[in-house]
Amino acid sequence: MNVLITGGAGFLGQKLARRLLEKGSLKNADGVETKIDRLFLFDIVPAPDFSDPRVTVVTGDIGNESDLARALDAQTSSVFHLAAIVSSQAEADFDLGMRINVDAFRVVLERCRRLGQRPKVLFASSVAVYGGPLPAVVQDDTALNPKSSYGIQKAIGELMLSDFSRKGFIDGRGLRLPTISVRPGKPNKAASSFASGIIREPLNGEDTVCPVTPDTRLWLLSPRQVIENMIWAHDLPSDGFELNRMVNLPGVNVSVSEMIDALRTVAGEAAVAHIRWEHDATIQRIVGSWPACWNPERALAMGFKGDASFEAAVRAYLADDKR
Repeated sequence: MNVLITGGAGFLGQKLARRLLEKGSLKNADGVETKIDRLFLFDIVPAPDFSDPRVTVVTGDIGNESDLARALDAQTSSVFHLAAIVSSQAEADFDLGMRINVDAFRVVLERCRRLGQRPKVLFASSVAVYGGPLPAVVQDDTALNPKSSYGIQKAIGELMLSDFSRKGFIDGRGLRLPTISVRPGKPNKAASSFASGIIREPLNGEDTVCPVTPDTRLWLLSPRQVIENMIWAHDLPSDGFELNRMVNLPGVNVSVSEMIDALRTVAGEAAVAHIRWEHDATIQRIVGSWPACWNPERALAMGFKGDASFEAAVRAYLADDKR
């Protein structure tokens, strides 16, 4: 089995790669556990090769089919499409967001179509596809109404995934990811970057800024559970996705002040003292348009799992990622 991860140099791509190499196999189209022979990591910058002979690192432009062809061919059984321009960057640079989040995903899907192998394609969507006036708890049938370029681009990606699946070109399965916290590494240009920064930096003894109000509520999931849910989604039978290719993943509904309380419980008042409040109206508007809670009943029935609490997510970061 050959597997491709786009965005393979990113933090989720690297985590997924590490977990797949550890696991060593995935279920094929017939539901049979099959050894992973080659794992292609594709990104605009080089991904680590993990010193593993199964890994092939490919550097290129995801929107350029000749570059993509070096990683996606007729032997590719599965594609984890994680490559994306993140929320604030997509809002600030409309053309770049459209080229990578929409046009490049179309290139991936069209190449799968032309190869004719009907690979599994897992698409990482986002909570940002929702927006505007929302119910207290978003349901599976709540209409998409994104209020950011990123959210709109992800919604377009969902529709493309569904149509290419309906036509039999791919076996698509999409996950709407909650805000991911606690992310390792450094802050990025995502509007939600603070949701990790207000925990990660204080735990590392560094100062950080919170740009939103303490009562801002978020729907969160740890990186550990995101990766396990991606693999679970890949291995589920295709018929579980036929009525709706997209799944709202379980998460934890928590306010920023409750997140800081969890930090205080884990690391004490000295860690909390590293947080400085500086309001950013743009970030507040983007994050405030996302749902803070949705009904994960369908996802739970399909076997997906969330974190027990945000404190559990903080402790997962300490165990898995703290430098």
